[in-house]
Amino acid sequence: MRKSALIILILGISLVFFSCSIKDAGISENNSSGISNKSEEKTEISTAITTTTTPPNDDYINPDGITVSERINPPKGYKRTDTSDYGLYLRNLELLPNKSDVLLFDGRKKGNQNAHIAVLALDVDNRDLQQCADAALRLRCEYLYQVEADEMINYHLTSGDEFPYEKYRDGYRLVVSGNDVKLEKIATYDRSYETFRKYLLQLFGYAGTLSVSKESTPVEDEEMEVGDIFVMGGSPGHCVIVIDMCENETGDKLFLLAQSYMPAQQIQILKNPANSDDNPWYSLSSLSYPFKTPEWIFDEGSLKRMP
Repeated sequence: MRKSALIILILGISLVFFSCSIKDAGISENNSSGISNKSEEKTEISTAITTTTTPPNDDYINPDGITVSERINPPKGYKRTDTSDYGLYLRNLELLPNKSDVLLFDGRKKGNQNAHIAVLALDVDNRDLQQCADAALRLRCEYLYQVEADEMINYHLTSGDEFPYEKYRDGYRLVVSGNDVKLEKIATYDRSYETFRKYLLQLFGYAGTLSVSKESTPVEDEEMEVGDIFVMGGSPGHCVIVIDMCENETGDKLFLLAQSYMPAQQIQILKNPANSDDNPWYSLSSLSYPFKTPEWIFDEGSLKRMP
């Protein structure tokens, strides 16, 4: 009996370290469809308590707010920072009604409903593809597609191969044989949103925290901007997005984080579990490492900027 119990305990511990970047190990040899089968592992890392606290406020949440900036108020004495067009796009993303649950790709509720303060209204495909790094890719690519910067939608797969949207738009498709990847023209030009979303699904299937981390530029903490990411590439690995920032008259800055997770799920704005009220803001000035978020711990050097 002791031997059986030990085996079960070891298996249980192994599952805890399995993460949303399982597909970062490479391209599946048995898959020639262009979309890999991500693991449907549903284990979630237990909630961690961050040491990054922020000033109190009487009312952080406007339940009737439709967008990120309308729903989540900065603390007293703070106002939202100036930001790039991409930052404005993120700040104005629509949210689901207040206190919505986070749903998985198959419509089931996420096991941990205590990590988020709001849920983005972006849809999730019914396949287990839009996980952590994929959420960062989804937001960045959706913005670039809207502003017709097609040439900038060009990200690497975990294999190291480039996968430019312009090629996919022009009719080229991924052809995978083992670990060999190439693009072949098999369709005509199509810039429809439907085809763009098909491109994203293939990107999600073959990119991940490893590829996103490698092609993103390290950023000093004090240089943080809306749209930056905290990313830890590997298996396990994770990624969260800086979805908004605010500051006071002395220049003290706060930030909000958003994530998807494993299995694929709706993108959610995270709570700051160090705060006793509903304050979801994290303090940049007191940011230290290891940096603990509700479902992941990031090491120093994790803050990066996507191309």
